[in-house]
Amino acid sequence: MRERILFLTGRLAEPRLEKVLLGMAPTPFDWTILNVGVKVAALMTESILMRRLPRPLDADRVIVPGRCRADLARLAQEFDAPFHRGPDELKDLPAFFGKTGAPLDLSRHALRIFAEIVEASQMSLEAIVVRAEALRAEGADVIDLGCLPDTPFPHLEQTVRELKARGLAVSVDSAEPDELRRGGAAGADYLLSLTERNLAIAEETGARPVLVPVRHGDLASLFRAAEEAQERGLRAILDPVLDPIHFGFADSLSRYREVRARLPEAEMLMGTGNLTELTDADSVGVTAVLLGICSELGIANVLTVHVSPHTRRTIQEHDAARRIMYAAAADRSLPRGYGRALLQIHERAPFPNTGEEIAELAAQVKDDNFRVETAQDGIHVYNRAGHFVAEDAFALFDKLGVETDGAHAFYLGAELMKAEIAFRLGKRYAQDEPLDWGCATDRRAEDATRLSAAGHTLRSREASR
Repeated sequence: MRERILFLTGRLAEPRLEKVLLGMAPTPFDWTILNVGVKVAALMTESILMRRLPRPLDADRVIVPGRCRADLARLAQEFDAPFHRGPDELKDLPAFFGKTGAPLDLSRHALRIFAEIVEASQMSLEAIVVRAEALRAEGADVIDLGCLPDTPFPHLEQTVRELKARGLAVSVDSAEPDELRRGGAAGADYLLSLTERNLAIAEETGARPVLVPVRHGDLASLFRAAEEAQERGLRAILDPVLDPIHFGFADSLSRYREVRARLPEAEMLMGTGNLTELTDADSVGVTAVLLGICSELGIANVLTVHVSPHTRRTIQEHDAARRIMYAAAADRSLPRGYGRALLQIHERAPFPNTGEEIAELAAQVKDDNFRVETAQDGIHVYNRAGHFVAEDAFALFDKLGVETDGAHAFYLGAELMKAEIAFRLGKRYAQDEPLDWGCATDRRAEDATRLSAAGHTLRSREASR
């Protein structure tokens, strides 16, 4: 029996919703639309739905607009049918029902993130703890203490013990055997970067070794170290070492491929910082490609670094990318359609409506409230007095009639400039909502069960009455 889905909408959006659903045909479900009598979806509240929905519902599932603020669990209990919040934009409905037809699940991953504190030996214990806690909050799984050449680290043992006491996994990265031995004896979980010559340190301390060749690029040395680790009963992680662009990058990728071919079950680590830190490009795209390679080759560990200011969101980018790649691999799919976390600057579908569709909607508006949208032809602003389009926000000001209303002018100025940024970059714009920069910024906490409080400009206008 085919599933019956009821779509709830408002007066202005009803024709557009019907058009989108007809365009999705054939669908694996039967559908009906119910206009609940509000003008726009943002005004569709829980109390309105409680009063206006029929009982019983002739539906197996109910989809409410993405901007509807209501407690869906309470509605489901009241009407004895599951309620789901759809996408904010109607044009995104096909993607909402794409692939499995279920909500996107990015809760899983198969990659461990080592976050290196490069200058740990020069930092106080207190500063290291603060930095480590921040890295954990960003998504790091292991805090890597970087040891510098010819730089004493007298508080190494104290640092390891303090981080472990806080429930953090810890690794120590040093070229000095004595520092590795001290870190391991203090309780470090991992030691970077051991070789076939000092592998015994891991056996002495009980830490997991991350192995590199004695000489850079010498895979024979890495394979000997891996074999010896296996003989000693050590669960080694192999690092063939990723090189920067123009300094052996392509050859280093082939080393990872060769290790995987020779040792199909080996656990590996890739130091992605050699590319993200040493390439003047937005790190999110570089990270996406590298973690795609990790996904294909079954590389289960990455070592990240944040020294350059342009990589300040590197942990969040790695965390988002590992979840996207895992979900895509599980679906045997390209990594497309798995959310916007890695789409910081551009969007796959920046303009949900065409200029013609916005014009049709604008013709139905009968009040003074300004609506702002973007389309391929520019910024659209409209109310009952007119519909104006421009590529430059400043070109619209003298058409809006708000010269003597400072609060309203300020509000429209902020919205129109936000809309212009979105238009020029090819990003999604939604009035009264912040631009979505993916994992490049922290997302504002939002309560999906209630409407937002009045904004600053509206509050100031109400106070002046």
